[in-house]
Amino acid sequence: MGSPVMLAHPFRGRWRVQNSPADRVPSHGTSLFALDHSIDLVPVDARGRSAPLRPRSLLRPEPPEWFPGFGRELLAPVAAVVVAIDDGADDHAARRGLPSVTYALTQRARLAEGWAGLAGNHVILRAGEDDSVFLALCHLRRGSIAVRPGQRVEVGERLGACGNSGNSTEPHLHLQAMTAADPSRARPLPITFPGGLPRTGELLDIH
Repeated sequence: MGSPVMLAHPFRGRWRVQNSPADRVPSHGTSLFALDHSIDLVPVDARGRSAPLRPRSLLRPEPPEWFPGFGRELLAPVAAVVVAIDDGADDHAARRGLPSVTYALTQRARLAEGWAGLAGNHVILRAGEDDSVFLALCHLRRGSIAVRPGQRVEVGERLGACGNSGNSTEPHLHLQAMTAADPSRARPLPITFPGGLPRTGELLDIH
């Protein structure tokens, strides 16, 4: 498959790793939509929490605004050209507790919409020496995307903000690399970061 795609961390501050391909492949339990080597990154506070855990957190939906990482800045992990954006999905309530029938129904509806319904608001970048690497950053906050298709971005340039759109139970960033802009036709590509690919549960503190 070749060497992993080297990425800069697409954020600053403290984030927790989830669903890392360092632990298993496919990292999300499926090879649909080139998800094999994708990774989830959750913004957390100084205590490593995505949000304080309240009694209602296990029973009821929570507004995404309760999460300190909601709206945290997301940065370009490579020098690239913006291929596509989607900024029309609402940021829905977070659900950290028991699964609900309502969420199961909305999840089914998103799956029926295909990858775009699962990704929510997202940015797709084209990178690589021969333009053969495509990166998708998903679940962005509605109205936060700061780039447009055809725009050239450099490493560290602002792309948007962390949100809770698409198939997301709490504000986080889903990141994946692939061989084409259309995940339904692309093959997955492995990724890595400076210092190596972090494992699930690891805390990253980037300044």
